[in-house]
Amino acid sequence: MFKKLRTVIYHADDLEKAKEWYISVTGVYPYFDEEFYVGFDIDGCELGIDPDMSLVKEGNTSVAYWGVDDIEACVEKLKQVNATIINDVNEVGGGIKVAVVNDPWGNAVGLIEGA
Repeated sequence: MFKKLRTVIYHADDLEKAKEWYISVTGVYPYFDEEFYVGFDIDGCELGIDPDMSLVKEGNTSVAYWGVDDIEACVEKLKQVNATIINDVNEVGGGIKVAVVNDPWGNAVGLIEGA
């Protein structure tokens, strides 16, 4: 049924700051940049930022995991730009490592290495 991660949408009440934050951590500039949505193409996957907070409720706990080559370096960079560590780097078997941080807007950002 599921084929691959296609789109992740994060909500942020300050679209401009969120856009700049994601540019700084991904090195990618948006291909779509409007006042109602900013879209990045991260190696074929959509990372979207939506400023509409009307349907966002506390307790939204879904986590999408982004593949990375060096998870320790990635977590370190994210800490330097005000991400909060939720689950530090952890090996889950088979050489696979995962971590979860919150971006400055409280969105859970999963990281996975070796999968």
